[in-house]
Amino acid sequence: MSDTDPLCHWTERDGALLRLRLNQPKANIVDAAMIAALHAAFDAARQKPRLRGVLLDAMGPHFSFGASVEEHLAEHCARMLASLHALIVAMLEFPVPILVAVRGQCLGGGLELALAGGPIFAAHDAKFGQPEIKLGVFAPAASVLLPYRLKQPAAEDLLLSGRSIGAQEALTLGLVQHLAVDPEVAALDYFVSHFAGSSAAAQACALKAARTPMQRDVRSRLAEVEQLYLDRLMSTHDANEGLAAFLAKREPTWQHR
Repeated sequence: MSDTDPLCHWTERDGALLRLRLNQPKANIVDAAMIAALHAAFDAARQKPRLRGVLLDAMGPHFSFGASVEEHLAEHCARMLASLHALIVAMLEFPVPILVAVRGQCLGGGLELALAGGPIFAAHDAKFGQPEIKLGVFAPAASVLLPYRLKQPAAEDLLLSGRSIGAQEALTLGLVQHLAVDPEVAALDYFVSHFAGSSAAAQACALKAARTPMQRDVRSRLAEVEQLYLDRLMSTHDANEGLAAFLAKREPTWQHR
């Protein structure tokens, strides 16, 4: 593991806790390299029998500005969506809880990662949003996951407006479970209090019991929204215009088709 690796990972507490830290500050873009590194880390951790929890956080002032816009372009997006959605499923089906600690901006694909985890611990300055609609596209994974976290109207508000919300509003809506001055410390304290003394075997069974219907639904719905994104959305003028305008740092010209 080097300073140039997109992800830092290590274990603590005699193998009971896996630490994963996004390591591309300040943006911590969720690009192909980051997705591959996360997926590899989760795959490897499945072989750790003493594991009782994962803590996902980020280097720098922001959790993540989101996915790579370049990888959303028509020639790349099929590969990007397939890999991201495979990671989302792997996280949802991981046999121990994934705690997420968020500082600063948590947007787009970064929020989708957080949604695939368990409880979210947020700093008071944290901001959450799915701004994809402003680029003429939508957030496939968040479209599936947000309604599980929020009531449907609140989920649609974030998905259709593209607005960001602060940590307190996120807590009120149920997107965030804990506010803390230091979210990493708060998450660690929670792990020690509630997970460290548990049986890993019992945890795996409890998660399966609680999540199996959601896991089945998410797998099916991800395939549906991925097809909608690739076959319908990316054939529109406005999706391609919005992405191109963002990369060119200009205002998009919508044709509403």
